[in-house]
Amino acid sequence: MTTPGATLVIGATGTTGSRTVAQLSAAGHRVKAASRRAVGVPGAEAVAFDWYEPATHAAALDGADRVYLVPPVGDADPVAVMLPFLRQARAAGVRRAVLLSSSAIPEGGPAVGAVHQALPLLFAQWAVLRPSWFMQNFTGTHAHAVSIREDGALWTAAGSGRVGFVDVEDIAAVAVHALTDEHAPDTDLVLTGPEALSYDDIAATVTQVTGRPVQHHRLSYEQMRDRLTAHVPLEFASMLAGMDRAIAKGAEDRVTDTVQRLTGRPARGFRALLEREM
Repeated sequence: MTTPGATLVIGATGTTGSRTVAQLSAAGHRVKAASRRAVGVPGAEAVAFDWYEPATHAAALDGADRVYLVPPVGDADPVAVMLPFLRQARAAGVRRAVLLSSSAIPEGGPAVGAVHQALPLLFAQWAVLRPSWFMQNFTGTHAHAVSIREDGALWTAAGSGRVGFVDVEDIAAVAVHALTDEHAPDTDLVLTGPEALSYDDIAATVTQVTGRPVQHHRLSYEQMRDRLTAHVPLEFASMLAGMDRAIAKGAEDRVTDTVQRLTGRPARGFRALLEREM
């Protein structure tokens, strides 16, 4: 009898990775939870992995036949480290790869868009998850959540543009489906919540649910870029500020039924998330 291969989850302690590990483990799948410090994760085998340390890659891939890929955070050109790893993964017996990208980055676009373009050329079974902005950005450790808690404020260059914010639990549920279903999606999947909301809407909803006043401050592209450079490199800050500018122009004003189609249940709403997590 052939032992089923494991699913390697890169970024297993991160926002989507941790939830993907938890849902895979709960469903009875073998999981290798990869992180830089090989942090133990319930129900999974902890393995050390660093995108920039190729010596960690072979052991992480050993016994895995599918992989969930979270790109290196803050790298404006991740293809340089990801493509060699993906080629190594294919040679090591990985059959299916699921990449976390963004609704704002199309195939062949900047940063992870180049990895998206290469993925179907490397793997016969694949999927690219392109979620909208995370609802958990307002409840966890993201800069928005911190500024809400500490300053009662949100700063963006998004103006009145709307976004189909998505619950990370829903992203993980789609990732599990894409990794384990008999047939891989073999396409990119744009993931949103059930409604498109502006940052003004977000501030108002947080105020209503928590009782603490929150205000949205509208910045210019340049002001947002400069504010972000306190936390990330200039090139990455420019890209993030540019995404806000695209939101202001309507680029993310959409909702999809992808979560419903792939998981069999509706995508979760923002107010319900706040009531659960704040």
